[in-house]
Amino acid sequence: MCCAFLALVLLGPRIFGAFWWIFQPTRWQLAFNNFPADNIWWIWPILGIVFLPWTTIMFIIVSPGGVEGWDWLWLGIMFVADIASYSGGAGRKRIPGYEGY
Repeated sequence: MCCAFLALVLLGPRIFGAFWWIFQPTRWQLAFNNFPADNIWWIWPILGIVFLPWTTIMFIIVSPGGVEGWDWLWLGIMFVADIASYSGGAGRKRIPGYEGY
């Protein structure tokens, strides 16, 4: 059960982002086309899906109108979610009374 949940957490947003990019490529291109190197705009979504999938998905959602105001809060929450998915179980053994079952 734990392995299935871990696979869902790690692979779920990446698979979703990849399918979304396949089925709506113009939305992704519009979101990432404003970066300085326009001829290699596709490298940023790939890096985002691999390393920060939740943040990348939220960026695609909020970027059509420009990132401003409350959009930064949503991006920050998703960034924290990405970091938490990498370091979720780091301190369990330090908890007093934790048996590790």
